[in-house]
Amino acid sequence: MPSHQEQRLLPYTPEQMFNLVADVEKYPSFLPWCIACRVTERRDDLLVADLIIGFKMIRERFTSRVTLDRPHLIDVEYVKGPLKHLENTWRFEPAEGGCQIHFSVDFEFRSKVLQKLIGGLFHHAYMRMVGAFETRAHALYRDGKPQAAPLRADSVPGR
Repeated sequence: MPSHQEQRLLPYTPEQMFNLVADVEKYPSFLPWCIACRVTERRDDLLVADLIIGFKMIRERFTSRVTLDRPHLIDVEYVKGPLKHLENTWRFEPAEGGCQIHFSVDFEFRSKVLQKLIGGLFHHAYMRMVGAFETRAHALYRDGKPQAAPLRADSVPGR
């Protein structure tokens, strides 16, 4: 089962980073391999969303239940799709100069073929995805103020 943990210190507030990660409808505009998103249920503390992820010839849709504990925690629980399980957590802690982000993900595909295919790319893919959130934060919150035209992760050299 692939898993990935990462921490980053970013010069934004926990509230700003929480808002960015919780805005799942915007994922297709900046997140690599995210083709579409549809929120099917929304409350202050919870949302249910369908994401379509694509890479080359592979397209998969999965549904997640996302628990929102503003502005400290976003916990993603797998509901249905091509996975056996998915656990994904974002924690946002105030830190000197900004926000300490703790990201973790653990998942397993039902298909052994997909698991083998994705397994080799997993860590690179998640590092790129976390980098896309960082790039998005910079585009939105430069100088602590919202910016007009956010950048796409694939438009930034070296990403």
